[in-house]
Amino acid sequence: MITAIVLIKTSVDRIPEIAEQIASLESVSEVFSVTGTYDLIAMVRVRQHEDLAEIIPGRISKIPGVEATDTHVAFRTYSQHDLEAAFAIGLDS
Repeated sequence: MITAIVLIKTSVDRIPEIAEQIASLESVSEVFSVTGTYDLIAMVRVRQHEDLAEIIPGRISKIPGVEATDTHVAFRTYSQHDLEAAFAIGLDS
């Protein structure tokens, strides 16, 4: 699974509607409204790199009110939740 973190600049007056449209896309797992340079952050999860082209410039960037995107592809995921799950395999709760 390939994970991309997509930073999105939008029309400020349309953030909730744009976030809902992005969140409804099939490969988008979460959308966060954030402070700072960008207005939204979307987590996109796909099976192949080619799928990123379909979802990010092909769908997200074409939503009215999306002004710009900046995409970061994750190499590896490190999270406490994942580490705990890996070490708990085969243990009875």
